[in-house]
Amino acid sequence: MGNREDLLAGARRCLEDKGWARTTVRDISAAADVSMAAIGYHFGSREALLNAALIDAIDEWGTSVGRTLAGFASEDATPAERYEAMWDRIIESFSTHRTLWLASIEALTQAEHSEDLRRYLAGGQAQGRRGLAAVLSGTAEDAVDDAVARTLGTVQMAMLTGVMTQWITNPDHAPTGSDIVAGLRELARIVGPDHS
Repeated sequence: MGNREDLLAGARRCLEDKGWARTTVRDISAAADVSMAAIGYHFGSREALLNAALIDAIDEWGTSVGRTLAGFASEDATPAERYEAMWDRIIESFSTHRTLWLASIEALTQAEHSEDLRRYLAGGQAQGRRGLAAVLSGTAEDAVDDAVARTLGTVQMAMLTGVMTQWITNPDHAPTGSDIVAGLRELARIVGPDHS
């Protein structure tokens, strides 16, 4: 690897160990075994390097979530059972890929200070909404209607983010796949059928 790649790998380790806000230039330099001046040469600033490392982490997170969701629809079960199983897999990934989920939360807070990161995350959210809608509706991603992505995909993305933050904060009391399905049934009862 060259210095640039070493810096990205070092920054990534620092993000996982210390988080975005507590990582210093010295930390990254030591983790990458590269001079501090190389950060400015290759990335311009600590923030730009950490943003690049966060984007790498989020890309890995997206790939991991995609693998988690892949194939859940082919299981021999009812739609509700498949949906519950999908959530159980996602919740399991909160433990096995904890640092990636934490990096995604940190990215949201850092996006307030970086237009590039904000644009990247907005594009990722749009892609995520469409991908989730495709998985849930059993259609190809490019065939998902914009309205379905905006409704089904948005609600699923909101639930994913909410469950993730509950799990990270208090895993012993975070919802399970079964809790989520039961809660959705209650919500459907409250909202009732569409009479428009």
